[in-house]
Amino acid sequence: MKIAIVASKFNEFITQRLLKACLDELARLKIAKKDIVVAWVPGSYEIPVTAIAFAKKKSINAVICLGCIIRGETFHFELVARHAARGIMDASILTGKPVVFGVLTTDTVEQANKRAQEKGQNKGRDAAQTAVDMIDTLRKINA
Repeated sequence: MKIAIVASKFNEFITQRLLKACLDELARLKIAKKDIVVAWVPGSYEIPVTAIAFAKKKSINAVICLGCIIRGETFHFELVARHAARGIMDASILTGKPVVFGVLTTDTVEQANKRAQEKGQNKGRDAAQTAVDMIDTLRKINA
């Protein structure tokens, strides 16, 4: 299995922890480091274009998208969250490959921290498991 991870630099204090847990889980699932590529993008809005570029590569079996969008005082949160989610879904549908939504969309920093704990709940770990499960599922369907 070859897996690409696209991570947002915005709110990097959260996405670094999501990425670490994701990589740790992939290692636990016996995915070799050489079979994982990580790309950093400026923000969650830029994740979909990078995800689709990876998903179009024959050598990539799945893409994991990691980011953190925290609600602010303006409508910007809704725009970024909606378009990031839609773009990630479109990348998966257009390529027929798993493109996993590991982007936190929270109201507060505290909620984001709760979903990105180093030793507890971490959505990066969940995203890694989802990617591997989906690769297995699609392989069985396409066999």
